[in-house]
Amino acid sequence: MTELLALMLAAVVAGTPLLYAALGELITERSGILNLGVEGMMVIGAIAGFAAVYVTGNLWLGVLAAGLSGGVLALAFGVLAISLRVNHVAAGLALTIFGISLGAYVGKPLVGQSLSLTEAQLSGGLTNVPLVGPLFSAVHPLIWLSWLLFAGLWFFTTRTRAGLVLRAVGESTTSADAIGYPVMRIQYLATGFGGVMAGIAGVFISVVYTSIWTEGIIAGRGWIAVALVIFATWRPGRCLVGAYLFGGMTIAELLGQVMDLGIPTEFLSATPYLATVIVLVLISRKDSTMRLSVPASLGKSLDIKG
Repeated sequence: MTELLALMLAAVVAGTPLLYAALGELITERSGILNLGVEGMMVIGAIAGFAAVYVTGNLWLGVLAAGLSGGVLALAFGVLAISLRVNHVAAGLALTIFGISLGAYVGKPLVGQSLSLTEAQLSGGLTNVPLVGPLFSAVHPLIWLSWLLFAGLWFFTTRTRAGLVLRAVGESTTSADAIGYPVMRIQYLATGFGGVMAGIAGVFISVVYTSIWTEGIIAGRGWIAVALVIFATWRPGRCLVGAYLFGGMTIAELLGQVMDLGIPTEFLSATPYLATVIVLVLISRKDSTMRLSVPASLGKSLDIKG
């Protein structure tokens, strides 16, 4: 039983950065903005957060730096996609390329450097809090935060007027604009939020999950996060399940390598991504589900008053 709980917790840890990034992208896409630059924003968040923690030893300063850097990059994308009405796919791909390249350049002096943090530093000092400290020793504070964010976003998107307005903008920007909603402002806020979440996802990988900086540390997780939003049919609950399923596949792949099953390492490493592709193919075959779920204005740059 102890081994099973350890494996489940390991799957949760591996899936947490995907949960952050996928929830952020879900809110962005709910506003009608398709941002394919999640990978680039995660890279920038990873290096900004790692550098901040490396210099200061403070987890929360790293999270702040990562969130701000991801948010700034997302807002730059917003200027292109929302204000200048550049094609969303093209702008997102450019953002990914820019983010990966900038992260590699900025992080070059830190390549191979690892973080030597105490348990209290790694948890942001929360393990020293009376009564609740043991909870943060067993489960990292950023994992608890991801659960709180998930609950808050579920409530926001399904039970609040603001969430309904966000969904209305994603369904029809022209109708929402005609009613009087500040469409461009809403889209900027949603895009910026997605960037902040991607940045936090990046710092979780570089500081909590690996505690070392190396190029390629994100390893395509940004693309998996975008795919998870489709897998979840734009629902927060399914994002949670999908993130932890992918995390479980990642842990299974690592166990397969350790157990030496005679399967090529390259195939085992590709297993989580292959599983994601298979799931997406199966889901996309249900045209009715996709049509009813996808925001109708997703990826469309329309001429609105703002």
